[in-house]
Amino acid sequence: MALKHVVEVERCKGCGLCVIVCAKKVLEISETVSAKGYSPVFQARPDDCVKCTLCCIMCPDVAITIIETDKEEMEVN
Repeated sequence: MALKHVVEVERCKGCGLCVIVCAKKVLEISETVSAKGYSPVFQARPDDCVKCTLCCIMCPDVAITIIETDKEEMEVN
């Protein structure tokens, strides 16, 4: 099993708390706007992510999760 970092764009309000706590500076605020009018975060440098879950813990909207997935599924996404 592999781990996958997932941001639910429609839940994210772009508060930036996850960006601040990310030790590897993986996350950034997007320039695109969601349907609710917020600029969500995204993984700007996904290869640097160590899946520490600090972003998941810090997110007040529970918009970020790290899930287990098959390795084949990771290669497709």
